[in-house]
Amino acid sequence: MTSPASTRIIALGLVASLAGCAHVEGSRSAANETLYVARDVIGDGVFSAGIEGPAFGPDGALYAVSYGRDGTIGRVTFDSHGKGRADLFMTLPEGSTGNGIRFDADGFMYVADYTGHRILRIDPRDRSVGVFATLPGAHQPNDIAFAPNGMFYASDPDWRGATGQLWRILPHGEATLLETGMGTTNGVEVGPKGDVLYVNESVQRRVWAYDLDGGGAISGKRLLIAFSDHGLDGMRTDVRGNLYIARYGAGVVAVVSPDGRQVREVTLKGRKPTNVAFGGPDGRTVYVTLQDRGAIEAFRAEFPGRETGL
Repeated sequence: MTSPASTRIIALGLVASLAGCAHVEGSRSAANETLYVARDVIGDGVFSAGIEGPAFGPDGALYAVSYGRDGTIGRVTFDSHGKGRADLFMTLPEGSTGNGIRFDADGFMYVADYTGHRILRIDPRDRSVGVFATLPGAHQPNDIAFAPNGMFYASDPDWRGATGQLWRILPHGEATLLETGMGTTNGVEVGPKGDVLYVNESVQRRVWAYDLDGGGAISGKRLLIAFSDHGLDGMRTDVRGNLYIARYGAGVVAVVSPDGRQVREVTLKGRKPTNVAFGGPDGRTVYVTLQDRGAIEAFRAEFPGRETGL
């Protein structure tokens, strides 16, 4: 008998295996629909200015932090037309403030707690909260990425000092500081094959790429792309390895190829996107959280995301 966790791993593997033929299938399925045009999913003011961390759970719902106020997590469900409805999912423990969210293959939720300097682990079935990892000496864990091998990576910016750090967290919760003295580390993501790690620096407007080995060690640091204006926030990859980057202040999501070329800009209604997540029945809808609106927008993309909540 196949366990729910195994079923989800198989589904994620199937999406990844389609990467080689995604161009043909994506173009055909997208022939009669409008791509890369933003629409509202959740309207103004439903979330606070702290809205961040969008991620799809195995239940098909979208989760984001700061529903109504900081220190909470909201859950967004969808009708047959793709219109969303947000409700309070849970309130975090006193002293905790969520930022990035990711789910593992067993359906557990992981939340970067930037005021508690730790990563929380939540069981969505009963909303029980535990501490998955503590990050001694952290400034404020901001965003997290879940790698195919079960490891996590966390950005750790010091906004006052315009510096930042990068952490690796093993599946059992052991945290290791990989790099310090960076710029204001923010968005972090892993490529679809699990062999490359991307980290951006918001204030410096740079995106770095690292090679990842089987043990989660980084090497071969290189500049992927630099921008001349505005900021950088959360980002995700599709199955082809393209990065979808929230350009804070620019009001766009930039799509950057694995070789560092910007291939597209998706114009949003809001000006301050904080993060993005892929989801929907086919994994090809990109959801964007907007700080200035306290809202969520979405647009259709040609290819499904590396992680989609399937």
